[in-house]
Amino acid sequence: MRVIILCCLALLGYANTYAQVKANTDVPTVFVDHEGVMRWSDTRAEASFYGVNYTVPFAHAFRALQARGIDRKQAIDRDVYHFARLGYNAYRIHIWDVEISDRNGNLMSNEHLDLLDYLFFKLQERGIRILITGMTNFGNGYPEKNENTGAFTYHYDKCQIHANPQAIAAQEKYISQLLRHVNPYTGYAYQEDPYVIGFEINNEPCHTGAVQTTSDYIARMVKAMKKSGNKKPVFYNVSHNMDHVQAYFNADIQGTTYQWYPVGLVAGRERLGNFLPYIDQYHIPFANLKGFANKAKAVYEYDPADNLYSYLHPAMSRTFRSAGFQWITQFAYDPMDIAAYNTEYQTHYLNLAYTPAKALSTLIAAEVAYTIPRNKKFNPYPQNTSFGDFEVSYDQDLAMMNAPDKYFYTNNTAVKPVKPEKLMHIAGHGSSPVVDYGGSGAYFLDRLEEGLWRLEVMPDAEKIADPFAKPSPSREVVHILYRSQAIDIQIPDLGEMFTVQQLSHKTGVVGDLIVPKTSFSVEPGVYLLKRKHVQLKNSWTASSSWKNGSLGEYYAPAAAPLKQALLIHQQPEALEKGRSAKLEFRYIFEQQPDSIILQTDQVSFWNDHNPYIKLIPKDSYKYEADIPAALLKGNALKYTATVFVGGKQFTYPDSQAGAPLDWDYRVNSYWTVGLYDQHAPISLFESLSKVATFETFAIPETAYMTAEWQQQHLGKLPFWAYSFHGKDSSAQYFWLKDIRTKILDRPVGLEHVKKLCILLKHTGGNPTLKAGFVTKKGYTYVKKIDAVSATETLVCLDLTDLQLVPTALLPAPYPVFLERFFKPVVSDHFDKKAIEKLIISGENMAGVVLSVAAVWLE
Repeated sequence: MRVIILCCLALLGYANTYAQVKANTDVPTVFVDHEGVMRWSDTRAEASFYGVNYTVPFAHAFRALQARGIDRKQAIDRDVYHFARLGYNAYRIHIWDVEISDRNGNLMSNEHLDLLDYLFFKLQERGIRILITGMTNFGNGYPEKNENTGAFTYHYDKCQIHANPQAIAAQEKYISQLLRHVNPYTGYAYQEDPYVIGFEINNEPCHTGAVQTTSDYIARMVKAMKKSGNKKPVFYNVSHNMDHVQAYFNADIQGTTYQWYPVGLVAGRERLGNFLPYIDQYHIPFANLKGFANKAKAVYEYDPADNLYSYLHPAMSRTFRSAGFQWITQFAYDPMDIAAYNTEYQTHYLNLAYTPAKALSTLIAAEVAYTIPRNKKFNPYPQNTSFGDFEVSYDQDLAMMNAPDKYFYTNNTAVKPVKPEKLMHIAGHGSSPVVDYGGSGAYFLDRLEEGLWRLEVMPDAEKIADPFAKPSPSREVVHILYRSQAIDIQIPDLGEMFTVQQLSHKTGVVGDLIVPKTSFSVEPGVYLLKRKHVQLKNSWTASSSWKNGSLGEYYAPAAAPLKQALLIHQQPEALEKGRSAKLEFRYIFEQQPDSIILQTDQVSFWNDHNPYIKLIPKDSYKYEADIPAALLKGNALKYTATVFVGGKQFTYPDSQAGAPLDWDYRVNSYWTVGLYDQHAPISLFESLSKVATFETFAIPETAYMTAEWQQQHLGKLPFWAYSFHGKDSSAQYFWLKDIRTKILDRPVGLEHVKKLCILLKHTGGNPTLKAGFVTKKGYTYVKKIDAVSATETLVCLDLTDLQLVPTALLPAPYPVFLERFFKPVVSDHFDKKAIEKLIISGENMAGVVLSVAAVWLE
């Protein structure tokens, strides 16, 4: 993808820059005190860090940028600017040793190492500190195949590389040379660089065999690092290989590293739901071990994977701070130049331009890390959704920071700033009492001096496909649009009738725009907003120095116009007869439509009268169709939508030129929604499909279940039959299904339902089965299922009998030592209107075959 560099810093000559960096000897460094606290060398104050992992110098990102003809150093410039824009002060990388070493462990000077050096240099320009993980000890391929570079890692098994004498010798040589390597852009060896806070020896080691072997390995690596001259803190991963944990804390290291993936990894689709119970606590079961207390704690990787929610990151940062962590780095930030496709890590997706709400949530998470005291305890969920200056909400998909000087939000909010007259920094996505904005990109407002503000507006970002499905460099998942949007800014320091001056690529515009009151139209870029009649103390231009950069600096993806409009629509799962309904669509195109009309399958070229429904715009991209009750007849509603734009017409879901009433247009597909009487049962699961719709899990993960679709007679319902496998007799098995839309689509029917009904049977054993629901609060309510036989059995459970139980955290979190259940301490009554997920659980399943045909509410 081409990238617009709307304005950038004029770089000094490298030689002069290096001299300035090298001459700056008063940069404070970080040390770990005897109590395991990271402190600044100059003030002895506690240090606190938040940032990201980012991998452009290596592996897939390196190759993908090359394939698109992108200059990697320019790509780094753009992304590091956004790191600073989001308030990060930390960066971590696990180095792909396979790309910078030979078979014997010698460090190789090549393009990968040069890019790493350049990246470190650009991070230092922005004041961002670095934690280096020296080795990954795995290949460079993912999500592609590995390239055999001949490096030492490729010659040893990952679980033997810490025990094999030749492998250890290669690692000693490699780590010593890496630490002594002099970065030509900064003039510092890595082990002398004040911006490098320390070194993690390797990424997620696999230790097997004797614990003493692990102790010996760590001791040898630490000795090699000391011999090279390293005096910085050394960290080691303690969240893997739990039977070796004592070896970690006996080691001569200063810090320990942890991970957290609370909702699993690689779901293959976007996960939905309230995951606040999943991130309520980070309990470390070995916290009482000798040596634990005097080791600093760092989060090398974390991410609530497979979702685009913006409410989770600040809550996770709060929990990390409660557990005593001082370094928190998300994995992984997508390079802007390939972020449209999310190919680097299918399960992760974070970029300021492409996931604006989620990116702003990390801005707020950074502020949590900087301001919430280490080890501060909070009440358990749901009593901790407001903490300090922060708030998170699943219902609104919202995270906020509302401090006297900072007002940050990730989604639409009606919450007013606590001290609007004292605001210095505003960042948002959506609208608030301060900024009413119609676009879907992020924006930032920063006060430069009294009466003068800098406005930065990112282009609109619209999701057009599931970012977490199988990736491809030809499959765009988020589309960027450059469209003028209305914005209304009400800041007391600006008042009304302020002036607007654009600083970015259109600086040739003569004169300033005078805002009639507080509203004007804005395109992506950088602007100066100046209060009426204010006398400025300083002269501000695009080249003025600001925040380790220039005032007019701005990076955003290039506009890549679509060939035709996209109309995104998720059809309802059901509609109720006898009542009107609303259908939602998202129209994505650079040009506004003349109109969009909906028509059912009943229209015909030969009819004299063909009714239609005109879609009504609700914002820049959202449209709604009001479907009258008179159209909701029969068993199904089948419909198309035709977009009229630029003198052309396109019909969806076909995505073809033309309209249903053209004599030569054939409708190949319709959106189809089942229609139901208002009091009809609400179907939650049916076995008619040969594609399984339940997600299945087991605790512990060494157990699992297999499924088979069975239909023994055409005149009878088929069943999904499940068999169970596990060495642990106490294993628990779970079926989970997201049914939120089924509940929302049947509001009248839901009012009348009283029972949860399941058609099932089982053979073998004596299983203990329960069924019920997970609500939008993340609470689980179930009841035991009795008297299931080998023949078809209909079981109906009264909803009034459902009892609150601990919520199983499904899928499994990483690391594996974390709790698998959330146990509510604040009770709450079951509310059927709050149902989001259907859950069935089973125990004592050895030798059992359980078959399920249907689940419904009646």
